[in-house]
Amino acid sequence: MTRPTPGKIVCVGRNYAAHARELGNELPSQPMLFFKPPSAVIASGESIAIPPEAGRVDFEGEIALVIGRRARKVAARDAHDFIAGITCANDVSARELQKSDGQWGRAKGYDTFCPMGETVTSGFDWDNLEIVARLNGEVRQHGHVRDLIFPIPRLIEFISGVMTLEPGDVILTGTPEGVGPLAPGDRIEIEIPGVVAINNSVVGAES
Repeated sequence: MTRPTPGKIVCVGRNYAAHARELGNELPSQPMLFFKPPSAVIASGESIAIPPEAGRVDFEGEIALVIGRRARKVAARDAHDFIAGITCANDVSARELQKSDGQWGRAKGYDTFCPMGETVTSGFDWDNLEIVARLNGEVRQHGHVRDLIFPIPRLIEFISGVMTLEPGDVILTGTPEGVGPLAPGDRIEIEIPGVVAINNSVVGAES
C-alpha cells in the first residue's frame, strides 16, 4: 500500500441523496464536479489545521478511487480497468466560506484539508464498500457504495469524458449524511471497514 500522490483530485458533490437533503440542496441530474489541490493532502497521523478565518469546518468521509492508467472517454463498462485501487479520504470543508464565496476553491483547498489513506489494490468487494466516519470515537457517518446516486463506473465515464485522468489522480466519490463540525482537540477517523483507515487530530492554524 502507498499513499496517493495525485496530480489532481476530482471531487463529486452531492452524490448521496441523504447528504444533499441534510444541507438543503437539490439532487443533481449529473455528477457535480469540483477540485481539491494536491497541496491539501496529508497522511493518517498528521493534523488538520483550521485557519482562524474559516468559520465552521466540517468533516466529510469519502471512498476515493486512485487512477491506474491514462483514461480518456472511458465507457462505464470498462471503468474498473482504469482504477488502480481505492482508499479513504476526508473532504474537509469550510462550510461558511463555501456558501459566501459562491464557489468552493477556498473552502475545500486549504492545506491539510484532504487527509488520505494508502492505496489498496486488492482484497475488497466493489459491490460492498462502506465508508464510516468517527468523531472522537463516535460514529457520525456510515454510507454504502450502493447508496451513490452516480455509481463508480458512471463517475469514471462522466469525468473521463470531461478531462483526461492520469495515473495517480484521485476521485472522491461523495460523502454520506452525518457531516459535522471539527474543532481543535478533536480526532476524526475515516474508514473503509476491513480495507483502510485514517486517523487525524485537529488543531488551530496560525493566522
